[in-house]
Amino acid sequence: MNALRSWLHLLFMGVTVVPWATAAVLMAPFVSSQRLYSFCIGWVRLQVWAARWMLGIRNEVIGWEHLPVGKNAPAILLAKHQSTWETFCLPVLMPHPLAFVFKKELLYIPFFGWALGSLDMIHIDRAKRAQAFQKVVEQGRRLLAKGTWVIMFPEGTRVERGQRGQYKSGGTRLAVQTGAPVIPIAVTSGRCWPRRAIVKRPGTVVFSIGRPIPSVGRDPDELMREVEAWIEAEMRRLDPEAYTPVAGNSPPGANRDERRAA
Repeated sequence: MNALRSWLHLLFMGVTVVPWATAAVLMAPFVSSQRLYSFCIGWVRLQVWAARWMLGIRNEVIGWEHLPVGKNAPAILLAKHQSTWETFCLPVLMPHPLAFVFKKELLYIPFFGWALGSLDMIHIDRAKRAQAFQKVVEQGRRLLAKGTWVIMFPEGTRVERGQRGQYKSGGTRLAVQTGAPVIPIAVTSGRCWPRRAIVKRPGTVVFSIGRPIPSVGRDPDELMREVEAWIEAEMRRLDPEAYTPVAGNSPPGANRDERRAA
């Protein structure tokens, strides 16, 4: 049954993305970036809704109160990355528009990539590291100034449930350069939507939002180690069966905030 539901949801995404992306590309020259973003997030919101009813996947969010308040309050979100699910849900859940930092190869995906390229986000050529980071800083500063939050996955790619990728300091370097606080986010999406899996499982994905970490005057590498420590400890608290327990130890920095269903 899970396989059938998963294929139906995949078909639903494919059928809906073609007209939606085509409309986005056609309207891009004539509407504001904010309106275009809202239109495209409408498709993402539809997929999250469809996944709830077709796949049985629901979201639960911890730590809403940790998000900065204010129309132009800056933030750089650094999230755990286990599957495609968080790339769908975070733009829907967050109260500010999000700008992803992503590799330019995604722009070549038919329809989805074309629509993605029409949005005001940051796509980089990872083969040109120095130029890529300079572009991230320049565009990141501009986006943050107008109230758009920048989101990055510090592990760089999706990692298997219960695994830890190599955390890279690009997000914290951007934070130090711009003075924006860092918001760490733990995500248990691998429970329901495993990495590169066709078949999904019903269940609840938990998004845990950590307290803002000031970046002013910080060393980027040291700041990233703090982000990594919080995310990985929180992952072990949220999804303990995915990790090998260590007798006598409890995860440090556990988030005890109240949960709110999303």
